[in-house]
Amino acid sequence: MSITVRLVGWSDWARTVEVEPSIYAADFSRLGVQLGALVEAGARVFHFDAGDGHFIPEITIGPVVLTSISPLVHAWGGVLDCHLMVEQPERHFESVAQAGGDSVTFHVEACSDPAGAITRARSLGLGVGIAFSPDTPVEEAAAAAEGADLVLCMSIHPGYSGQTFMPEAASRIAQLRTLLPEMTRVQVDGGINADTARLARKAGADLLVAGSAVFWHDDLAGAYIALAESVKEQLRD
Repeated sequence: MSITVRLVGWSDWARTVEVEPSIYAADFSRLGVQLGALVEAGARVFHFDAGDGHFIPEITIGPVVLTSISPLVHAWGGVLDCHLMVEQPERHFESVAQAGGDSVTFHVEACSDPAGAITRARSLGLGVGIAFSPDTPVEEAAAAAEGADLVLCMSIHPGYSGQTFMPEAASRIAQLRTLLPEMTRVQVDGGINADTARLARKAGADLLVAGSAVFWHDDLAGAYIALAESVKEQLRD
């Protein structure tokens, strides 16, 4: 299977602030329908969590699911932001690219050579991000992020959906923002809802990953719109 090198990146994909629905929280019996409803509601970047049962206890979704949904998402004008919660993540970059992922984010705790991993992702036409867990010093993640498009500050311990936003995450986001170049995006994942999205945004995050706050509602399109509007209101204030 050939790999398509994509010539666009985060500057094209994401608005000033982007709310990313997290697919891990979806109803997989209705996944295509739910994604289509969210695209119609205005979503354009979807967060795709892959866990290996080692770096995190859960085994989540992987390239087979990504292969199924990527043609739909791309046809709708969307992109897939793939968060690898796995050991030795660089082993999986090629399969992510082949399956239609647009960007890959790996954990600094799981990679012995972040600079090499960033270079590898770029060679496959992928956007690239560095993620770090709540127990990892912010300075360590920032130091490893040279050449990355984004840095993901986890506001929960990586794993299952529905966890509560950790109060100390706001100060960690703010510290991260001061340590990164202006062009590097700051992403936050975990416990994002209307209230915590405002906290994260005020601290400096501009990519807000939301799982249960979107998918765990009967009207998930309405939930997405309400969350996105709450962020827009903050930008106008």
